[in-house]
Amino acid sequence: MHDHRVREEIDQLSSPTGAVVYHAVRREGEDELERGTSALAWSGLAAGMSMGFSFATEGVLRAALPDAPWRLLVTKFGYSVGFLIVVLGRQQLFTENTLTVILPALRRRDSLIAANVLRLWSTVLAANLVGAAIFALALVRLPVFDAPIHDALVAAARETAAPPFAAVLARGIFAGWLIALMVWLLPFAETSRVWVIIGITYIVGIGQLSHVIAGSVDLLYLVVRGELPLATYASRFLAPALAGNIIGGVSLVAAVAHAQFIAGGDSEDA
Repeated sequence: MHDHRVREEIDQLSSPTGAVVYHAVRREGEDELERGTSALAWSGLAAGMSMGFSFATEGVLRAALPDAPWRLLVTKFGYSVGFLIVVLGRQQLFTENTLTVILPALRRRDSLIAANVLRLWSTVLAANLVGAAIFALALVRLPVFDAPIHDALVAAARETAAPPFAAVLARGIFAGWLIALMVWLLPFAETSRVWVIIGITYIVGIGQLSHVIAGSVDLLYLVVRGELPLATYASRFLAPALAGNIIGGVSLVAAVAHAQFIAGGDSEDA
C-alpha cells in the first residue's frame, strides 16, 4: 500500500513524457480540423484584431519612455499582450495551427486530410489578416490615441517594414519555430502558461523576428495612413513572413517531433 502511494506521488510530480505531449498536441490538432469553417473564420477574425493590441501596447510604452538604449527591452513586453489575449482566449491564430493540425496530417497522409488542413489554414489566415486590417483602420480613423503615440506607432511600424525580403524570410523561420515551440510547451505548462507565452513571444519581439499576423498590423497601419503601398506590404513582408512562419512551424518543429516519435516506435494512435 505504501509503495502504491509512493508511485502515485511520483507520477504526480513527474514531468510528462515527450510522447504524452506529442499526443496531446496531435489530439488538439484533430479537434481543430473538426471545427466548421464559419467558427474558424470568426475566431480567426477575433485573433487578428486581438493581435493589434501587441502593436498598440508597444506604441504606448514607446511614447512614454525616453529614447534610450534600454527602451527596446521594455517596449517589447507590449508585444506579448496580443498573444496572451489570443492564446488564453482560445482564438485561432495562423502560426499555432501550423503545428497542431500538421501532426494528424503526418499520421494520415491522404488527400482528404490535406484538403482539410488547407481549408483551415486558408480560412484562419484570411480571417487573421482581415482582423489585423480592421484594427489598423480603427487606429488611424478613430480618435483613440494622441499624436505622440501615433508618432511612436509610425516609428515602430517603419522598423517592421525596413528589413529586405531575405531578412524577413529568415526571421520568419525563427519566429515560426518559437511560436510552434510555445504551442508544444503549453499543454502541460499549467500555472506557468502566462509566463511561457510572455517568455517566448518576448524573445520574438526583442529579436525583431517576423510574425506574419503581428507584423501585418504594423504594416497595414502604414498602408491605411497612405505611407506604404499595399503591393509593397504584400511582396516585401506578407509573402516572406508567411513562408518563413510555415517553414519554421512545420519543418523545424512538427516534422522533426513527428519523426522523433515515429522513429522511437510510437506509431500507435493514442
